[in-house]
Amino acid sequence: MKSISKLKKELDKWFSLYIRLRDSHNGLVQCFTCGVVKHYKKGMQCGHFQSRRFMATRYDEKNCSAQCVACNMFRAGEQYRFALAIDAKYGEGTAEDLQYKARQIQKFARSDYEDKLTYYKEAVKNLKKEKGIE
Repeated sequence: MKSISKLKKELDKWFSLYIRLRDSHNGLVQCFTCGVVKHYKKGMQCGHFQSRRFMATRYDEKNCSAQCVACNMFRAGEQYRFALAIDAKYGEGTAEDLQYKARQIQKFARSDYEDKLTYYKEAVKNLKKEKGIE
């Protein structure tokens, strides 16, 4: 049986892949904060508006978008630009709602990780098929 930390790490991998695929067109994805375009597997990451350390928003799809390594790692996620882009995409106040949600206590049980893993593995498979991407 896999440890919770191994399940979390595996879920992070599948969730990241899902976000990058969701945001891609023909395998290419535009950085949510700077606009640079790269292949979803090369130089792109799953950027989080509210840090991954906040479990309540760690796997929230509105909290996450594809970001280039430069924005996500070297420019600390470009949080201000990220917030503006979230509000533009999902509606005014969404970034503020995510900021509030992130501060809520969220505990995941083993079954939560397993359920999310099953969901995102299937979602990745469906997205690849739907978009004709490998």
